[in-house]
Amino acid sequence: MPSSSLPRTTRRGAAGAAVAALLLTPLTALPAHAAAQATGQITGLGGKCLDVAGAATANGTAVQLYDCNGTGAQQWNVGSDGTIRALGKCLDVASGATADGTRVQLWDCNGSAAQRWNATAARDLVNPQADKCLDVKGASSANGTPVQLWTCTGAAQQKWTAPGADTPAPGPGAMAVAPYLYNGWGDPPSPTTVMNATGVKWFTLAFVLSNGYCNPQWDGGRPLTGGVDQQTINTVRGAGGDVIPSFGGWSGNKLESSCGSAGELAAAYQKVINAYGLKAIDIDIEAAAYDSPTVQQRTVDALKTVKANNPGIKVYVTFGTGQNGPDSSLIGRAAASGLTVDSWTIMPFNFGGAGQNMGQLTVRAAEGLKTAVKNAYGYSDDQAYRHTGISSMNGITDNNETVTVADFRTILTYAQQRHLARLTFWSVNRDRPCTGGGADSCSGVAQQPWEFTRVLAQYAG
Repeated sequence: MPSSSLPRTTRRGAAGAAVAALLLTPLTALPAHAAAQATGQITGLGGKCLDVAGAATANGTAVQLYDCNGTGAQQWNVGSDGTIRALGKCLDVASGATADGTRVQLWDCNGSAAQRWNATAARDLVNPQADKCLDVKGASSANGTPVQLWTCTGAAQQKWTAPGADTPAPGPGAMAVAPYLYNGWGDPPSPTTVMNATGVKWFTLAFVLSNGYCNPQWDGGRPLTGGVDQQTINTVRGAGGDVIPSFGGWSGNKLESSCGSAGELAAAYQKVINAYGLKAIDIDIEAAAYDSPTVQQRTVDALKTVKANNPGIKVYVTFGTGQNGPDSSLIGRAAASGLTVDSWTIMPFNFGGAGQNMGQLTVRAAEGLKTAVKNAYGYSDDQAYRHTGISSMNGITDNNETVTVADFRTILTYAQQRHLARLTFWSVNRDRPCTGGGADSCSGVAQQPWEFTRVLAQYAG
């Protein structure tokens, strides 16, 4: 068995301070120019419609609340690229500002971050650049009331029902729940079996590594196309789901070390993105390969290129934690340099020792993560929670901790209350009762098949 195929059950929580200096420069997500995917009215406060004032098409035309009337001024195209369009132009934050009360208007589509919106499962329309919501000014439902940008509060004036795009929001909802699936060992299950049994739609497919050179392959040895991993992706997509490839993990050669420059590493990332038309990637930081400052900077610069060349792609960073939360230097240094990611996701296990309540310990660690993110970025509590996530482990860890189905229910409740950006676990391979198989293909605890997945699949944000 190649080293890259060694079970990550033994290593996944072992990251820690060694990775604290990684990811130090900003990665700014920008919207793409893809065609819209869904068309219809956007309704809000008082059952009224989002409306282009006077059906005018001039740049700077006001966008307002108005009685629904079926006109073209109220027909919005919600695109998978994050744009919201009417009358051939884009919903735009004036001057790209981020302050509360900033005017929202109609403007020529230009690909800027001021024209990107995420429709969340909680029915918010969020501008990610500002991390603020589309809001009806003064909470008035009178015709002609303008809309504006405002800190997300969960209030009724920020709730919208929009026609669905073809891509789930990368926060609460389907994309957030993407259990790890690994084809390298552990008798990998049929993804459609899991999807049909649980309702889960997304999987985090592990792991993309180096083949010893700057060439991405699954586990460093299986080709990107034509093999079992390609077939898994085709199967998931054919059943209405999608995948998030994970780069890194504990074992094997890392692309970040094997590639000689940021440009080469970006090209390696891009090769995977192009192979599958990806919407998101997971950077799983666990090994000493990331200790080198040179490797760290190479990774940062490569991800900057990836974000610039792939507008709208989501980047999740997954890393280890202690019982009280992760080492905050990674988050603090990232914030100091202007970096935001879609989710800082901790792996709350391998703390050491049996007999602990892992549900409670997970909540404790997640609160520490929230505090670190809040302090680093100056977020409100709500904003901080929406930039964090949990990646647990189901069953018996190699430190003899027991993560039960009841613990997953505790984690689910916490995530639902806090609106976390990511809620996943290692791994769906293990989400089965043991019947003589190895620990890599079952959980080691009493459960029904796919029971852990079924719990998290209930997450709606």
